[in-house]
Amino acid sequence: MGVDVIEGSAIMEKKSNGKVSQLISVKQGEPTLVSPAEETPKDLYFLSNLDQNIAVIVRTIYCFKSDEKGNDDAGEVIMDALRKVLVHYYPLAGRLTISSEGKLIVDCTGEGALFVKAEANCTMEEIGDITKPDPETLGKLVYDIPGATNILEMPPLVAQVTKFQCGGFVLGLCMNHCMFDGIGAMEFVNSWGETARGLPLSVPPFSDRTILKARSPPKIEHLHQEFAEIEDKSSTGDLYKDQMLYRSFCFDPEKLQKLKKYSMEDGVLEKCTTFEALSAFVWRARTKALNLLSHQQTKLLFAVDGRPKFDPPLPKGYFGNGIVLTNSICQAGELLDKPISHAVALIQDAIKMVTDGYMRSAIDYFEVTRARPSLSSTLLITTWSRLSFHTTDFGWGEPVLSGPVALPEKEVTLLLSHGKERKNINVLLGLPASAMKVFQEQMVV
Repeated sequence: MGVDVIEGSAIMEKKSNGKVSQLISVKQGEPTLVSPAEETPKDLYFLSNLDQNIAVIVRTIYCFKSDEKGNDDAGEVIMDALRKVLVHYYPLAGRLTISSEGKLIVDCTGEGALFVKAEANCTMEEIGDITKPDPETLGKLVYDIPGATNILEMPPLVAQVTKFQCGGFVLGLCMNHCMFDGIGAMEFVNSWGETARGLPLSVPPFSDRTILKARSPPKIEHLHQEFAEIEDKSSTGDLYKDQMLYRSFCFDPEKLQKLKKYSMEDGVLEKCTTFEALSAFVWRARTKALNLLSHQQTKLLFAVDGRPKFDPPLPKGYFGNGIVLTNSICQAGELLDKPISHAVALIQDAIKMVTDGYMRSAIDYFEVTRARPSLSSTLLITTWSRLSFHTTDFGWGEPVLSGPVALPEKEVTLLLSHGKERKNINVLLGLPASAMKVFQEQMVV
């Protein structure tokens, strides 16, 4: 099975004259604060321990183009809709601060989200292929707060609308992960689009996060190896001093089916999902590419949607993080020497581990230890392939493209749905140049 490698570049070719254009230039206007259209509660808004764990900035872009509509009023329409949708999502208009317990909390000041209008010197097609993160080019389509050194100095939501010469535009978002997980973010952006089209919210947000408060007293009833620090016996830190390369590997339905068949051909597994087969395949390939010593422990971390697994399930529209990290740990030699079915079985066990009791225990573990999941000798797989960001519609139809600007950490691999019918999955990751060469060779079954 061959896998298509997609490479993006910060330098795009202009088809009109065959010459290579310069990096795209984006002229940003003055940022303005967009506060809620109506009075909203002014209180301190509780963030759960599941929110505390992943307070990183996530940058995404959505590209829109409608020949009938053009982009003249795109900025005004989206800004006006933001005012209205912030009434429902009012904590996004506040500011992060530290509570008396030393945890993140939102001070609901109503100051507003930051909004920037911008113009690019080229057409949207000249951005190039956004199926792989490209911070150098795509980073110009999101607004970074000048001089901000930490998340307390950044609003939870920053939006930029960039108009292109072709009549298209890009909405670039910087959102703090502590405010929502992928499902919550998708519901927010889709609600914003519904508001822009004059529609009521199909999924109004459920804002009370105290339903995920730690128990009193806390009860740690599970072994939480997602937080375990693994010694880097293989000196991968030295490898990462090399130049980083970012690649996107496309798996179409036929290749995904072959991969599932390959995972089950030794008869060990009764069943296997696409996620389990693909994650096991990538985990093994990356372990080989990094040339880990056979006795080196390696950890796979991935998020499981806890919404339906809590007892009772989280309410529809739960606005915060409902995901919990689970893990598999084994020695590199064991991972590579045994058939892929062994890796898949480890992943299946990690998924089964996630119950209401496990998640409550994880919440309490953070309450007691304030630990962050360790990423040493770890692969963290984040799955966006089930998130329907491609359905967002502000009145210009669905995005022609959408995706992340960059990967948050070097250990992160992203799975994104791709293609006309969203049946393909793109595997996005960065590796040191020498390791990427080996990884590409491994991408064949």
